[in-house]
Amino acid sequence: MTDPPRWIAHLDMDAFYASVELLRYPELKNQAVVIGGGRRHQPELQPDGTRRFAKLRDYAGRGVVTTATYAARDYGVHSGMGLMKAALRAPEAILLPTDFEAYRRYSRLFKQAVADIAPVIEDRGIDEIYIDLTRVPGVHDAVGHDRLGGVRAVAQDIRNNVRRATGLTCSIGVTPNKLLSKIASELDKPDGLTVLTMADVPLRVWPMAVRKINGIGPKAGAKLQALGIRTIGELAACERAWLVEHFGRSYGAWLHDAARGADDRPVVTSSEPVSMSRETTFDHDLHAVRDRAALSRIFTELCEQVAADLQRKGYAGRTIGIKLRFDDFKTVTRDLTLPDATADAAVIRRAAGLCLKRVDLARRIRLLGVRAGSLMRGARNLQPAAALVAREPEPDADILPLFGDTDDSA
Repeated sequence: MTDPPRWIAHLDMDAFYASVELLRYPELKNQAVVIGGGRRHQPELQPDGTRRFAKLRDYAGRGVVTTATYAARDYGVHSGMGLMKAALRAPEAILLPTDFEAYRRYSRLFKQAVADIAPVIEDRGIDEIYIDLTRVPGVHDAVGHDRLGGVRAVAQDIRNNVRRATGLTCSIGVTPNKLLSKIASELDKPDGLTVLTMADVPLRVWPMAVRKINGIGPKAGAKLQALGIRTIGELAACERAWLVEHFGRSYGAWLHDAARGADDRPVVTSSEPVSMSRETTFDHDLHAVRDRAALSRIFTELCEQVAADLQRKGYAGRTIGIKLRFDDFKTVTRDLTLPDATADAAVIRRAAGLCLKRVDLARRIRLLGVRAGSLMRGARNLQPAAALVAREPEPDADILPLFGDTDDSA
Protein backbone atom coordinates (compact mmCIF):
# COMPACT_ATOMS: atom_id res chain seq x y z
CA MET A 1 0.00 0.00 0.00
CA THR A 2 1.38 3.40 -0.97
CA ASP A 3 1.58 6.15 1.57
CA PRO A 4 -1.12 8.85 1.30
CA PRO A 5 -0.11 12.32 0.12
CA ARG A 6 1.34 14.43 2.91
CA TRP A 7 -0.62 17.26 4.49
CA ILE A 8 1.48 19.34 6.88
CA ALA A 9 0.05 22.31 8.77
CA HIS A 10 1.83 25.26 10.35
CA LEU A 11 -0.20 26.92 13.10
CA ASP A 12 0.77 30.38 14.29
CA MET A 13 -1.11 32.14 17.08
CA ASP A 14 -2.18 35.66 16.10
CA ALA A 15 -0.24 38.40 17.94
CA PHE A 16 -0.02 35.86 20.75
CA TYR A 17 1.22 37.86 23.75
CA ALA A 18 -0.93 40.85 22.87
CA SER A 19 -3.98 38.64 22.36
CA VAL A 20 -3.51 37.05 25.79
CA GLU A 21 -3.38 40.53 27.31
CA LEU A 22 -6.59 41.54 25.51
CA LEU A 23 -8.37 38.65 27.21
CA ARG A 24 -7.34 40.25 30.51
CA TYR A 25 -8.13 43.79 29.38
CA PRO A 26 -11.02 43.51 26.91
CA GLU A 27 -11.54 47.28 26.95
CA LEU A 28 -8.38 47.54 24.81
CA LYS A 29 -9.89 45.60 21.90
CA ASN A 30 -9.11 47.20 18.51
CA GLN A 31 -6.68 49.65 20.13
CA ALA A 32 -2.96 50.01 19.46
CA VAL A 33 -1.30 48.02 22.25
CA VAL A 34 2.41 47.29 22.66
CA ILE A 35 3.78 44.56 24.93
CA GLY A 36 7.29 45.02 26.30
CA GLY A 37 7.09 47.21 29.35
CA GLY A 38 8.32 46.44 32.86
CA ARG A 39 6.57 46.15 36.21
CA ARG A 40 6.13 49.88 36.50
CA HIS A 41 3.83 49.79 33.47
CA GLN A 42 1.26 47.59 35.21
CA PRO A 43 -2.24 49.09 34.72
CA GLU A 44 -3.58 50.95 37.77
CA LEU A 45 -7.11 50.30 39.00
CA GLN A 46 -8.96 53.59 39.53
CA PRO A 47 -11.59 54.31 42.26
CA ASP A 48 -14.37 54.17 39.64
CA GLY A 49 -13.35 50.65 38.62
CA THR A 50 -11.66 51.64 35.35
CA ARG A 51 -7.98 51.08 34.66
CA ARG A 52 -5.32 53.65 33.92
CA PHE A 53 -2.89 52.35 31.28
CA ALA A 54 0.63 53.54 30.57
CA LYS A 55 1.13 55.27 27.23
CA LEU A 56 4.04 54.56 24.95
CA ARG A 57 4.79 58.29 24.66
CA ASP A 58 5.86 58.34 28.32
CA TYR A 59 8.33 55.47 28.02
CA ALA A 60 12.00 56.14 28.73
CA GLY A 61 14.58 53.37 28.50
CA ARG A 62 16.09 50.82 26.15
CA GLY A 63 13.45 48.10 26.16
CA VAL A 64 12.21 46.50 22.98
CA VAL A 65 8.78 45.59 21.66
CA THR A 66 7.94 41.97 22.45
CA THR A 67 4.83 42.08 20.27
CA ALA A 68 2.05 44.44 19.32
CA THR A 69 -1.59 44.28 18.31
CA TYR A 70 -2.40 44.57 14.62
CA ALA A 71 -3.71 48.09 15.26
CA ALA A 72 -0.24 49.06 16.53
CA ARG A 73 1.43 47.30 13.62
CA ASP A 74 -0.51 49.56 11.28
CA TYR A 75 1.68 52.39 12.63
CA GLY A 76 4.84 50.47 11.73
CA VAL A 77 5.48 49.05 15.19
CA HIS A 78 6.91 45.52 15.15
CA SER A 79 8.59 42.95 17.38
CA GLY A 80 12.20 43.71 18.21
CA MET A 81 11.84 47.45 17.65
CA GLY A 82 13.13 49.69 20.41
CA LEU A 83 10.28 51.06 22.53
CA MET A 84 11.60 54.61 22.17
CA LYS A 85 11.47 54.28 18.39
CA ALA A 86 8.02 52.73 18.61
CA ALA A 87 6.88 55.71 20.70
CA LEU A 88 7.74 58.03 17.82
CA ARG A 89 5.47 56.03 15.52
CA ALA A 90 2.59 55.37 17.90
CA PRO A 91 2.86 57.70 20.92
CA GLU A 92 -0.74 57.08 22.02
CA ALA A 93 -0.37 53.30 22.00
CA ILE A 94 -1.00 51.51 25.29
CA LEU A 95 2.11 49.96 26.87
CA LEU A 96 1.73 46.76 28.91
CA PRO A 97 4.31 44.70 30.80
CA THR A 98 5.17 41.19 29.66
CA ASP A 99 3.72 38.25 31.60
CA PHE A 100 5.51 35.13 30.40
CA GLU A 101 3.84 32.87 32.94
CA ALA A 102 0.46 33.68 31.41
CA TYR A 103 1.80 33.22 27.88
CA ARG A 104 3.24 29.81 28.74
CA ARG A 105 -0.08 28.76 30.29
CA TYR A 106 -2.01 29.68 27.15
CA SER A 107 0.66 28.00 25.04
CA ARG A 108 0.03 24.72 26.82
CA LEU A 109 -3.71 25.15 26.39
CA PHE A 110 -3.64 25.72 22.64
CA LYS A 111 -1.21 22.86 22.01
CA GLN A 112 -3.40 20.45 23.96
CA ALA A 113 -6.42 21.64 21.97
CA VAL A 114 -4.58 20.78 18.76
CA ALA A 115 -3.38 17.43 20.09
CA ASP A 116 -6.98 16.44 20.84
CA ILE A 117 -7.57 16.37 17.07
CA ALA A 118 -4.13 15.83 15.52
CA PRO A 119 -1.53 14.44 17.94
CA VAL A 120 1.53 14.44 15.63
CA ILE A 121 2.94 17.85 16.58
CA GLU A 122 6.35 19.51 16.30
CA ASP A 123 6.75 22.23 18.92
CA ARG A 124 8.47 25.27 17.42
CA GLY A 125 8.10 27.69 20.30
CA ILE A 126 5.60 29.29 22.58
CA ASP A 127 3.20 30.36 19.80
CA GLU A 128 3.74 28.09 16.79
CA ILE A 129 3.72 24.40 15.88
CA TYR A 130 3.83 22.10 12.87
CA ILE A 131 1.15 19.41 12.64
CA ASP A 132 1.21 16.27 10.48
CA LEU A 133 -2.38 15.86 9.29
CA THR A 134 -1.61 13.06 6.81
CA ARG A 135 -3.28 10.28 8.79
CA VAL A 136 -5.98 12.27 10.55
CA PRO A 137 -9.36 10.65 9.70
CA GLY A 138 -11.21 12.46 6.92
CA VAL A 139 -8.32 14.64 5.81
CA HIS A 140 -8.17 13.09 2.31
CA ASP A 141 -11.93 13.12 1.73
CA ALA A 142 -13.58 15.34 -0.82
CA VAL A 143 -16.51 17.47 0.32
CA GLY A 144 -18.96 17.94 -2.52
CA HIS A 145 -17.03 19.28 -5.48
CA ASP A 146 -14.13 20.43 -3.28
CA ARG A 147 -11.45 17.74 -3.42
CA LEU A 148 -9.62 19.57 -0.60
CA GLY A 149 -12.73 19.83 1.53
CA GLY A 150 -11.56 17.19 4.00
CA VAL A 151 -8.27 18.87 4.81
CA ARG A 152 -9.99 22.26 5.10
CA ALA A 153 -12.53 20.79 7.51
CA VAL A 154 -9.86 19.23 9.73
CA ALA A 155 -7.86 22.47 9.81
CA GLN A 156 -11.01 24.42 10.66
CA ASP A 157 -11.81 21.96 13.47
CA ILE A 158 -8.34 22.63 14.89
CA ARG A 159 -8.88 26.39 14.74
CA ASN A 160 -12.27 26.07 16.41
CA ASN A 161 -10.85 23.88 19.16
CA VAL A 162 -8.05 26.36 19.84
CA ARG A 163 -10.56 29.19 20.12
CA ARG A 164 -12.80 27.18 22.47
CA ALA A 165 -9.87 26.28 24.72
CA THR A 166 -8.20 29.68 24.84
CA GLY A 167 -10.49 32.38 23.48
CA LEU A 168 -7.70 33.20 20.99
CA THR A 169 -7.43 33.06 17.22
CA CYS A 170 -4.75 31.39 15.15
CA SER A 171 -3.75 31.21 11.51
CA ILE A 172 -3.06 27.90 9.78
CA GLY A 173 -1.32 27.12 6.51
CA VAL A 174 -1.71 23.59 5.13
CA THR A 175 0.45 22.33 2.28
CA PRO A 176 2.42 19.20 1.37
CA ASN A 177 5.45 20.26 3.44
CA LYS A 178 6.76 22.39 6.30
CA LEU A 179 8.50 25.02 4.19
CA LEU A 180 5.36 25.92 2.22
CA SER A 181 3.10 25.68 5.27
CA LYS A 182 5.22 28.24 7.12
CA ILE A 183 4.73 30.63 4.20
CA ALA A 184 1.03 29.80 3.83
CA SER A 185 0.22 30.53 7.48
CA GLU A 186 1.20 34.17 6.88
CA LEU A 187 -0.89 34.68 3.76
CA ASP A 188 -4.27 35.32 5.37
CA LYS A 189 -3.38 36.55 8.86
CA PRO A 190 -4.98 37.17 11.26
CA ASP A 191 -7.50 34.37 11.88
CA GLY A 192 -6.73 32.81 8.51
CA LEU A 193 -6.84 29.37 6.91
CA THR A 194 -4.87 28.75 3.72
CA VAL A 195 -4.58 25.44 1.91
CA LEU A 196 -2.08 25.20 -0.97
CA THR A 197 -1.06 22.41 -3.31
CA MET A 198 2.12 22.31 -5.35
CA ALA A 199 0.09 23.58 -8.30
CA ASP A 200 -0.58 26.80 -6.34
CA VAL A 201 3.10 27.63 -5.86
CA PRO A 202 3.61 29.67 -9.07
CA LEU A 203 0.54 31.82 -8.43
CA ARG A 204 0.62 32.25 -4.63
CA VAL A 205 4.28 31.84 -3.64
CA TRP A 206 6.50 32.91 -6.52
CA PRO A 207 5.42 36.59 -6.49
CA MET A 208 6.57 36.91 -2.86
CA ALA A 209 9.91 38.37 -1.75
CA VAL A 210 12.72 35.83 -1.28
CA ARG A 211 12.96 36.70 2.42
CA LYS A 212 9.53 35.08 2.91
CA ILE A 213 11.27 31.70 2.71
CA ASN A 214 12.20 30.63 6.23
CA GLY A 215 15.96 30.12 6.01
CA ILE A 216 16.82 33.11 3.82
CA GLY A 217 18.16 35.67 6.26
CA PRO A 218 19.26 39.29 5.85
CA LYS A 219 22.70 38.50 4.43
CA ALA A 220 21.49 35.95 1.87
CA GLY A 221 18.57 38.21 0.99
CA ALA A 222 20.90 41.16 0.39
CA LYS A 223 23.20 39.03 -1.74
CA LEU A 224 20.30 37.73 -3.82
CA GLN A 225 19.06 41.28 -4.32
CA ALA A 226 22.54 42.36 -5.42
CA LEU A 227 22.39 39.57 -7.98
CA GLY A 228 19.06 40.89 -9.25
CA ILE A 229 16.88 38.26 -7.54
CA ARG A 230 14.03 39.76 -5.53
CA THR A 231 11.14 37.33 -5.75
CA ILE A 232 10.83 33.62 -5.05
CA GLY A 233 9.84 33.14 -8.69
CA GLU A 234 13.05 34.77 -9.87
CA LEU A 235 14.97 32.48 -7.53
CA ALA A 236 13.10 29.45 -8.88
CA ALA A 237 14.21 30.39 -12.40
CA CYS A 238 17.90 30.18 -11.44
CA GLU A 239 19.93 27.14 -12.40
CA ARG A 240 21.08 24.94 -9.54
CA ALA A 241 24.72 25.12 -10.71
CA TRP A 242 24.60 28.94 -10.74
CA LEU A 243 23.23 29.08 -7.20
CA VAL A 244 25.85 26.59 -6.00
CA GLU A 245 28.55 28.74 -7.60
CA HIS A 246 27.40 31.83 -5.71
CA PHE A 247 26.19 30.33 -2.42
CA GLY A 248 28.11 27.09 -1.96
CA ARG A 249 27.16 23.49 -2.61
CA SER A 250 24.81 22.92 0.33
CA TYR A 251 23.06 26.28 0.64
CA GLY A 252 22.91 26.84 -3.10
CA ALA A 253 21.21 23.48 -3.63
CA TRP A 254 18.79 24.25 -0.81
CA LEU A 255 17.89 27.61 -2.35
CA HIS A 256 17.16 25.86 -5.65
CA ASP A 257 14.82 23.35 -3.99
CA ALA A 258 13.18 25.78 -1.58
CA ALA A 259 12.19 28.21 -4.33
CA ARG A 260 10.34 25.36 -6.03
CA GLY A 261 8.59 24.40 -2.81
CA ALA A 262 10.52 21.17 -2.30
CA ASP A 263 10.94 20.05 1.31
CA ASP A 264 10.86 16.50 2.66
CA ARG A 265 11.58 17.22 6.33
CA PRO A 266 9.40 15.19 8.69
CA VAL A 267 7.37 16.60 11.57
CA VAL A 268 9.62 15.89 14.55
CA THR A 269 7.52 15.12 17.60
CA SER A 270 10.30 15.22 20.18
CA SER A 271 13.62 16.99 20.51
CA GLU A 272 16.08 17.43 23.32
CA PRO A 273 16.85 21.01 24.33
CA VAL A 274 20.51 21.97 24.32
CA SER A 275 20.15 24.44 27.18
CA MET A 276 17.67 26.55 29.11
CA SER A 277 18.28 30.18 29.90
CA ARG A 278 16.70 33.37 31.16
CA GLU A 279 17.96 36.88 30.59
CA THR A 280 16.80 40.45 30.97
CA THR A 281 17.78 43.75 29.40
CA PHE A 282 17.58 46.66 31.84
CA ASP A 283 15.69 49.87 31.12
CA HIS A 284 18.85 51.73 32.11
CA ASP A 285 22.43 50.57 32.70
CA LEU A 286 23.07 49.29 36.22
CA HIS A 287 26.27 49.86 38.16
CA ALA A 288 27.87 46.87 39.90
CA VAL A 289 28.32 48.81 43.15
CA ARG A 290 25.62 51.45 43.29
CA ASP A 291 22.93 49.10 41.97
CA ARG A 292 24.18 46.04 43.79
CA ALA A 293 20.89 45.30 45.56
CA ALA A 294 18.83 45.50 42.36
CA LEU A 295 21.36 43.40 40.44
CA SER A 296 21.46 40.78 43.16
CA ARG A 297 17.66 40.54 43.23
CA ILE A 298 17.45 40.18 39.45
CA PHE A 299 20.33 37.69 39.47
CA THR A 300 18.54 35.53 42.04
CA GLU A 301 15.24 35.72 40.13
CA LEU A 302 16.94 34.59 36.91
CA CYS A 303 18.50 31.61 38.69
CA GLU A 304 15.14 30.69 40.21
CA GLN A 305 13.43 30.96 36.82
CA VAL A 306 16.01 28.69 35.17
CA ALA A 307 15.62 26.18 38.02
CA ALA A 308 11.82 26.27 37.65
CA ASP A 309 12.08 25.71 33.89
CA LEU A 310 14.38 22.73 34.43
CA GLN A 311 12.15 21.18 37.08
CA ARG A 312 8.96 21.70 35.10
CA LYS A 313 10.41 19.96 32.04
CA GLY A 314 12.23 17.22 33.95
CA TYR A 315 15.83 18.24 33.25
CA ALA A 316 18.95 19.09 35.21
CA GLY A 317 22.08 20.82 33.97
CA ARG A 318 25.76 20.24 34.65
CA THR A 319 27.05 23.41 33.01
CA ILE A 320 25.89 26.71 34.53
CA GLY A 321 26.75 29.92 32.76
CA ILE A 322 26.16 33.65 32.77
CA LYS A 323 25.89 36.29 30.08
CA LEU A 324 26.52 40.00 30.51
CA ARG A 325 26.27 42.84 28.03
CA PHE A 326 27.87 46.12 29.03
CA ASP A 327 27.11 49.73 28.15
CA ASP A 328 29.62 49.55 25.27
CA PHE A 329 27.62 46.57 23.88
CA LYS A 330 30.46 44.15 24.58
CA THR A 331 29.03 40.74 25.54
CA VAL A 332 30.82 38.39 27.92
CA THR A 333 29.96 34.81 28.85
CA ARG A 334 31.41 32.51 31.51
CA ASP A 335 30.43 29.00 32.52
CA LEU A 336 31.23 26.35 35.11
CA THR A 337 30.78 22.58 34.90
CA LEU A 338 29.51 20.98 38.11
CA PRO A 339 30.39 17.48 39.36
CA ASP A 340 26.67 16.59 39.24
CA ALA A 341 23.70 17.86 37.25
CA THR A 342 21.30 20.04 39.20
CA ALA A 343 17.94 21.73 38.94
CA ASP A 344 18.26 23.38 42.34
CA ALA A 345 17.95 27.17 42.38
CA ALA A 346 20.49 27.65 45.19
CA VAL A 347 23.11 25.54 43.45
CA ILE A 348 22.51 27.31 40.14
CA ARG A 349 22.83 30.66 41.91
CA ARG A 350 26.06 29.57 43.58
CA ALA A 351 27.62 28.33 40.34
CA ALA A 352 26.49 31.38 38.38
CA GLY A 353 27.96 33.55 41.14
CA LEU A 354 31.31 31.84 40.78
CA CYS A 355 31.16 32.56 37.06
CA LEU A 356 30.35 36.18 37.83
CA LYS A 357 33.52 36.49 39.91
CA ARG A 358 35.55 35.87 36.76
CA VAL A 359 34.19 38.95 34.98
CA ASP A 360 35.56 42.48 35.17
CA LEU A 361 32.53 44.48 36.33
CA ALA A 362 34.05 47.92 35.86
CA ARG A 363 31.53 48.95 33.19
CA ARG A 364 27.83 49.46 33.66
CA ILE A 365 25.69 46.44 32.88
CA ARG A 366 23.03 46.48 30.17
CA LEU A 367 21.93 42.83 30.15
CA LEU A 368 22.23 39.91 32.57
CA GLY A 369 21.46 36.27 31.83
CA VAL A 370 21.78 32.83 33.44
CA ARG A 371 21.99 29.55 31.53
CA ALA A 372 21.96 25.81 32.29
CA GLY A 373 23.54 23.48 29.70
CA SER A 374 24.73 19.86 29.39
CA LEU A 375 21.18 18.84 30.21
CA MET A 376 20.10 15.45 31.52
CA ARG A 377 16.54 14.18 31.19
CA GLY A 378 14.63 12.46 33.99
CA ALA A 379 16.39 14.58 36.57
CA ARG A 380 13.47 15.62 38.78
CA ASN A 381 14.84 13.83 41.84
CA LEU A 382 18.51 14.71 41.56
CA GLN A 383 19.96 16.12 44.78
CA PRO A 384 21.77 19.46 44.80
CA ALA A 385 25.49 19.39 44.24
CA ALA A 386 26.18 19.36 47.97
CA ALA A 387 29.94 19.63 47.64
CA LEU A 388 29.63 22.90 45.78
CA VAL A 389 27.31 24.35 48.40
CA ALA A 390 29.35 23.06 51.33
CA ARG A 391 32.64 24.59 50.31
CA GLU A 392 31.22 28.07 49.66
CA PRO A 393 29.90 30.61 52.19
CA GLU A 394 26.23 31.43 52.51
CA PRO A 395 24.72 33.30 49.53
CA ASP A 396 24.23 36.61 51.31
CA ALA A 397 27.86 36.59 52.40
CA ASP A 398 29.21 35.89 48.95
CA ILE A 399 26.90 36.48 46.02
CA LEU A 400 25.77 39.97 46.98
CA PRO A 401 29.31 41.40 47.10
CA LEU A 402 29.92 39.99 43.62
CA PHE A 403 28.44 43.25 42.38
CA GLY A 404 30.70 45.27 44.69
CA ASP A 405 34.17 44.21 43.59
CA THR A 406 34.62 47.08 41.17
CA ASP A 407 35.82 50.65 41.25
CA ASP A 408 33.08 53.09 42.27
CA SER A 409 34.40 55.63 39.78
CA ALA A 410 33.45 53.52 36.77
